[in-house]
Amino acid sequence: MNELTILKPDDWHLHFRDGDLLQETVPATARCFARAIVMPNLVPPVTNAEMALNYKKRILAASPTPAAETEPFSPLMTIYLTNTTSVEDIKSAKQAGITAAKFYPAGATTNSDAAVSQIDSLYPIFEAMAKHSLPLLIHGEVTDNDIDIFDREAIFIDRNLTKLARNFPELKIVLEHITTREAVDFINESSSNIAATITPQHLLFNRNDLLVGGIKPHNFCLPILKRDIHQQALRKAVISGSKKFFLGTDSAPHAKHRKESACGCAGCYSAWSAIELYAEIFEELSILSKLEAFASTHGADFYQLPRNTETITLIKKDWSVPEEIALPDGNPIVPFYAGQSLSWQLK
Repeated sequence: MNELTILKPDDWHLHFRDGDLLQETVPATARCFARAIVMPNLVPPVTNAEMALNYKKRILAASPTPAAETEPFSPLMTIYLTNTTSVEDIKSAKQAGITAAKFYPAGATTNSDAAVSQIDSLYPIFEAMAKHSLPLLIHGEVTDNDIDIFDREAIFIDRNLTKLARNFPELKIVLEHITTREAVDFINESSSNIAATITPQHLLFNRNDLLVGGIKPHNFCLPILKRDIHQQALRKAVISGSKKFFLGTDSAPHAKHRKESACGCAGCYSAWSAIELYAEIFEELSILSKLEAFASTHGADFYQLPRNTETITLIKKDWSVPEEIALPDGNPIVPFYAGQSLSWQLK
């Protein structure tokens, strides 16, 4: 196969950041995705509908002008759950067309210090979300200092998520950027209201790719890369073709100097090669025929949104991911998979 045409895909989990950085991140995503769920962990966090709609305006201002007869890029906005989130905030978010609300464990990832330390305290909010059909997106890790970083997702599922799903069976839940065999098993065994996104880095790499031969800071992300048995479980999940798993890049930009520092930032900026990376993986797994469903239909169906009608075409052509990309402020960023060759390219 030398050419593959699929319905235009969507990215169901990414980080645009804000300010001048939007001039880089938004066009990079809009080049191949029709829609994207935008994470709200800015500084300050996007905690209500008004803030989300203002952020959406800034994203749209940075979006490229679509070609004739092409639909414009559509950011799908979220709000950030905190200790002060109210039932009225949930109702207002739904009325304003906000797509979902995001739960971060305090301190779990970039700009998550404002998050909630005890998930049980949000139960009234989850009840309101179920009532108003507002999906819950979860960064599924515990953050206790005594818990090994490689075990934090599995313990979160056992300690928190199992109980949450049992107590709120009507609540749609997406476990974001899953990384473990335990997560795959939980999703497979759960109701149709529970799904998961999977990133390119967690399908391509395991913790050897982060640590062997020296630390690779541009492969450092949270949740952290796990051992090979977990990578293989994620691959089996996409091979299965289950509609409960769909594309979410977790593309998360950081300037080069912030990644290559004594305390480097977590996040992989994959936007400029995202769909090509997934094509590479799916071809390696001999399941290219399943890429369209994973990238273009499973997520839309779960969120009860219309499937895209436009298409994109990938062609079999070797190319290399750039070593660096210049940011608007002049600082370089090192994209995920920098300098490495891919065999599929967006036409």
